[in-house]
Amino acid sequence: MNPFSYTRAVDPQQATSVIGSNASAKILAGGTNLIDLMKMGVERPTQLVDINRLPLTQIEELPNGGGVRIGGLARNSDVAEHPLIVQRYPVLSQALLAGASPQLRNLATTGGNLLQRTRCYYFYDPAFPQCNKRQPGSGCGALNGFNRIHAILGQSEQCIATNPSDMNVALAALDAVVQVQGAKGARSIPIGDFHRLPGDTPNIDTNLQADELITAVDLPAIPFATRSHYLKIRDRASYAFALVSVAAVLDLQNGKINGARIALGGVAHKPWRAQKAEAALQGQTADEKTFRAAAEAELAAAKGYKHNSFKIELAKRAIVRALSTAAAMA
Repeated sequence: MNPFSYTRAVDPQQATSVIGSNASAKILAGGTNLIDLMKMGVERPTQLVDINRLPLTQIEELPNGGGVRIGGLARNSDVAEHPLIVQRYPVLSQALLAGASPQLRNLATTGGNLLQRTRCYYFYDPAFPQCNKRQPGSGCGALNGFNRIHAILGQSEQCIATNPSDMNVALAALDAVVQVQGAKGARSIPIGDFHRLPGDTPNIDTNLQADELITAVDLPAIPFATRSHYLKIRDRASYAFALVSVAAVLDLQNGKINGARIALGGVAHKPWRAQKAEAALQGQTADEKTFRAAAEAELAAAKGYKHNSFKIELAKRAIVRALSTAAAMA
């Protein structure tokens, strides 16, 4: 691990000022991802800016509408167990509880989870020279390497890594809005615009600017979000990243689908909003045949590789199962 200086921020303005003036500075919150990357030599910051004392831990109702605001420093365990989340957005609670371990959830933060970096083997280990995400222009070792956990949607020839977060998948299905603060003031970023597909710049994970700090995540009021389910398919029952995951939210009236919100994890460089599946479900009867047709529509453009083509069928079945579980709720 390289030498670095340490600064404890007293307010958001100080934090954004430091990271804005030092391109190699990094924000330190829970540190559950950053410290691992520093130990591996993937991240080499010259300065850490500790924001843990900032007043960004709130989980509270938004005025005039019934939505909920989650502070950027709210711990994953606190969010997962909070009555407002459990009652109004159960899919988010389920997603958080499916991630990591209780010890890590006690430290990991909402903002940090949004910025969680891929678990691609070729990115995580500098011993592999080919990784466009870690070293732009070096190539993608996963393309012709061991790519079992890699993307089947939205990938490019530059990168086939996936976003590892469970929380991000649920937030995508819930149309969350990320609140950030920077030198130029505050702005709101819809969750669909926050993360990026790889394209020719896989080293850029998000549209967060270098001098910006995540202060909160807003969840809109969605009355039918109580009928939702998070399904995570993984190699073992706990402490494993998703091969495929599905966050499904259904609006049902007399067995007919008025609306659906579906997001997939483990399949793309960002949480994948399944818009084709959502469109296929609109106005249809909530049954397995309908769900399978929607899944087929969404995965029609999927592309597998030597070791992960099984994910295409797995994703289809996961969509059907998640929707069926949500539809069966009272």
